[in-house]
Amino acid sequence: MNENAKTARWLEYRRSEWERATQRLDSIEHGKRPPPRLVLEAVRAYPEIAKDLAIARRSAPRGPVTRHLEQLYLRMHRLIFKPPAHLLGDLRRLFVRDAANVARTLASNIAWIVCLFFACAAAGAWLVTTYPELIALFASEEMIDRVSRGELWTDGLLNVFPSSLLATQIFTNNIMVCLGALCVGALYGLGTLYIIGMNGLMLGALFAFTSAHGLGGRLFEFVVAHGFVELSVIFVSGAAGVALGEALARPGHLTRGAAFHAATTRAAKLMVVLIVFLIGAGLIEGYVSPNPNFGLPARLTIGLAYFGLFVAVLGGFFEKFGDR
Repeated sequence: MNENAKTARWLEYRRSEWERATQRLDSIEHGKRPPPRLVLEAVRAYPEIAKDLAIARRSAPRGPVTRHLEQLYLRMHRLIFKPPAHLLGDLRRLFVRDAANVARTLASNIAWIVCLFFACAAAGAWLVTTYPELIALFASEEMIDRVSRGELWTDGLLNVFPSSLLATQIFTNNIMVCLGALCVGALYGLGTLYIIGMNGLMLGALFAFTSAHGLGGRLFEFVVAHGFVELSVIFVSGAAGVALGEALARPGHLTRGAAFHAATTRAAKLMVVLIVFLIGAGLIEGYVSPNPNFGLPARLTIGLAYFGLFVAVLGGFFEKFGDR
């Protein structure tokens, strides 16, 4: 019997078992209380599926059967080795350890995303300083008029919106920006680079424009309480978006689908933590930043303290307390 005939016979023999394994997984994952029998059958089938996957990788490394078995094996692995679900414990582990572990894998991406952002900010500042009329590309006509009159567009915000509504609008918008920076990373990272670059250009242009009218210090005073963390979250979400693109462009020994799935799983853990910090930054921007009762020392203290907490969480500072 030639090799092709043996492979076809093996496929026919094992295909029914793969279908039964898939059905068992569907029942276990979607059922509230799956029967113990199904769980035991899934555990017993796990090494057999691993063996089938090894055979498929030898005979057809990039074939459809191999891709199907990789997905099936990954589902079974997650199901069998998934720790018991405890919401509070899972959240604690996420903030104490998991987010820091993901951030470490993104360290190089974060570093050059930061470099890209500030390079674009410097370019935006140079453009508006050299060609002042280009500010129209980055600011609305109303903003330009107010700055020309010696006012910031942030002046009197609390007279227009209550702090609660302002904070909600701010952190909702910031969450959408960061999720956008992550999701467009699926375009091989190019969409993320565009968002980071445009935000850098805009920030540099606005600071150059306000500084030319003697308002740069007041703009810094407005953003300092929330800006450190807000920008940092954009950097980290941008780095996660680039990682998605990298998983598609360079999947390594995995298929593109498996590499992309692993990257999105890591990014999802990180985004939970980033969104929580964005909500906090939005509350600061709604209650502290527009409030004239907070002077620069208080704003700077709040901004640096909140940024220190952000760095401590993503830097793994609390890991040493995690098992106590």
